[in-house]
Amino acid sequence: MRYFPILAVFLTIIATAPSLAQTPAFDPRGWHGEQAGKPTEVLTLGSAHLSQLPAPPTPAMMQPLIDKLAAFKPDIITHEGVSGEQCDVLRRYAARYPDMFDSYCWGTEEAMKATGLDIPSAMAEVEKTLAAWPNQPTSAQRRHLVALFIAAGDRPSAQVQWQRMPSTERRMGDSVDEALLTILTRKGAKPNETFDVAVALAARLGLERVYAVDDHTADSIQGSAGTGFEPAIKKIWASISFPESKESDVLAKNLKTESDMLAFFRFMNLPNTQRAFIKNDFYIAMKTASPEQYGRQYFAWWETRNLRMVANIRAAFGNKPGARVLNIVGASHKPYYDAYLGMMSDVKLADAATVLK
Repeated sequence: MRYFPILAVFLTIIATAPSLAQTPAFDPRGWHGEQAGKPTEVLTLGSAHLSQLPAPPTPAMMQPLIDKLAAFKPDIITHEGVSGEQCDVLRRYAARYPDMFDSYCWGTEEAMKATGLDIPSAMAEVEKTLAAWPNQPTSAQRRHLVALFIAAGDRPSAQVQWQRMPSTERRMGDSVDEALLTILTRKGAKPNETFDVAVALAARLGLERVYAVDDHTADSIQGSAGTGFEPAIKKIWASISFPESKESDVLAKNLKTESDMLAFFRFMNLPNTQRAFIKNDFYIAMKTASPEQYGRQYFAWWETRNLRMVANIRAAFGNKPGARVLNIVGASHKPYYDAYLGMMSDVKLADAATVLK
């Protein structure tokens, strides 16, 4: 009991010392290099959305970029797609996420008919299958896994398996029916960095899948912002002009060769380019005052989305400490990816400029 006054004084000091309360007790970066084994090396490639380029690039134009990424030798590749798991959530909670499923997800009705599995059941079966996956799977095993991936809402991973088979084996059978075959042929599909870079690279390197890490549950922030939100943000965008954006537009309009495409990706992944694009979007929005603080709400949506995406990346390599990880994502996400991933104690960031040199 005689020590109680001392304890009370100590607690009073702590409670009345705002400077102490504002200082984080821990910085994960302080443990860099202290992990058992080698760090997990993470490379993030900022990409244009290929489908939105003025002239669609050919597969040949993407090859020098893929060659550079292959030299990094990633064990895990993530892409800016929504997982089947989250798509299932978006569909079940349609009132909270209106139109999100239709905007970002693929229907799985055909695959459910072919396999008898809904998304949760198909995901469980995918994990069970990969856990017992042989070193030399047969084409029949790959075809069945293709069907499971489609049923799980993971068409990119299905494409990885499809491309790893001889062309003569890319046919119906083993749960791949005519409807799934149509999905797999992707006839008339627009260029897409998930399929034309992530999937192509994964198949080339002998990986079994890619990982969807995008998050649109954060879009509920926009949905709750009110009817004035969208016009307010468009007004902010309309007032912005900066040299890097103009240079990006010029490069995008003149993509004719393999060298042009590689130069375009090099430009997008320069630190100065990344800083310019996010400063002239999210930073300006954050500083723009309005009674409703629409700019701050927009900024909150973007940070929430990126935090959740990075958490999904962390989960993707959580069981593989020391792996080499490649993230392929829209270029405006890259600065946030690098900032958040760089805080993780056992992660080492790889320099995209060096890899693309």
